[in-house]
Amino acid sequence: MKVAVIGAAGGIGQALALLLKNNLPAGSDLALYDIAPVTPGVAVDLSHIPTPVTIKGYSGEDPTPALDGADVVLISAGVARKPGMDRSDLFNVNAGIVKSLAEKIADVCPKACVGIITNPVNTTVAIAADVLKAKGVYDKNKLFGVTTLDVIRSEAFIGELKGMDPREVSIPVVGGHSGVTILPLLSQVKGVTFSQEEVEALTPRIQNAGTEVVEAKAGGGSATLSMGQAACRFGLSLVRALQGESNVVECAYVEGDGQHARFFAQPVRLGKEGVDEILSIGELSAYEQQAMDKMLETLRKDIKMGEEFAAK
Repeated sequence: MKVAVIGAAGGIGQALALLLKNNLPAGSDLALYDIAPVTPGVAVDLSHIPTPVTIKGYSGEDPTPALDGADVVLISAGVARKPGMDRSDLFNVNAGIVKSLAEKIADVCPKACVGIITNPVNTTVAIAADVLKAKGVYDKNKLFGVTTLDVIRSEAFIGELKGMDPREVSIPVVGGHSGVTILPLLSQVKGVTFSQEEVEALTPRIQNAGTEVVEAKAGGGSATLSMGQAACRFGLSLVRALQGESNVVECAYVEGDGQHARFFAQPVRLGKEGVDEILSIGELSAYEQQAMDKMLETLRKDIKMGEEFAAK
């Protein structure tokens, strides 16, 4: 397997590259790319870690050498959130970056599975999809918005609240990857129940957890380490599924049947071709159903913004 990390010199990219170097299957190739000239040095630094994963770094204007032959591409390139910004403020810069990267992927590794981390994910995934479609290489089973951070935050917060080992917590988080579009299905967590008061406190905490980090870093950045962990978890699941492991399930933001919106985050069974099956979100509580109904307009607007940008 060859995994390419695009945006590898940034806070998320470096954390992700470190985790992949330590956890990818033996014999894997890890390619790091960033426009920043430090990127080959990041790869040399990581190459001193004694794991059976080969690593190379590339910098400059052209990501082609990193993308060439890639099975999985994880895109974290872009600017990070600063205090007072929400994910939509990032749009103008990051949309252009994702558009040009999607064009390169279409030319260099059109059959790769692509995981988009670059915010705003609700919108950037739609841009990538329509760029790939215009190039005649779009396969909706191979394009993912990586929303795993919402899942791991939910696991951590539930563990903390209920005195559980967070590694034992399993929770689907559906919808999108920004504010009210993030919907943790607390009613579906096995072995634990939540009072209405807990649901009404925990849901917005999960939705606004990114702001918690931005404020705590006091202008010094946004979530990078937890996002690196989340992206690694998703990337490793994808690699295992591509290599033939069965019943690998993660929540991801994908194009499905359009029942809720063109793109929607929900549990997905991964397989040798990317998405093997999009799983049902199951039965929602009254609170969750109300939150879903309220969020869909926002989600659809975010998607439309991406479609319009890609069409320019």
